[in-house]
This record gives sequence, C-alpha cells and structure tokens, in this order.
Amino acid sequence: MNKINPKKLLHSKWTAVNPVNKEKHFLVTELEFDEENNVIHCLLEAVISNRAVAIDWQELTHTAHWRQGWK
Repeated sequence: MNKINPKKLLHSKWTAVNPVNKEKHFLVTELEFDEENNVIHCLLEAVISNRAVAIDWQELTHTAHWRQGWK
C-alpha cells in the first residue's frame, strides 16, 4: 500500500500497473480540498495523450493498480 500525504499530492507522478490505451504515466493536475482539508476532487492526466480522468485519490494507495513515480 502506497502512503500518500494529500498535501503533497498535487503534481505528483504515478505509473499505472495495467496500462490502458498505452497510457502508463500520469500526473495529478488538479486537487481540491473542502473546509476541513479533505480531498474532494483529484484529476489525473495521462502524459502521452493528455486525457484527464477524475478519480478517488485514495485509489492511488492500492499498489495493485498504481505505483508512485514513473517506472
């Protein structure tokens, strides 16, 4: 399980374990917090195609789907 600090999540790099459409490397490009500093919106952007996908930020903690950094 990846340990993630939500305050350092913006502009972080991620690698998909099972790439789809040759999209393997992603950047966190948008992050929104509520008044209690909980993440309410996380947007990943594929580096190769610039396709953006909104995900639950806690999905990034699952090592079966995501690896931290570009590998």
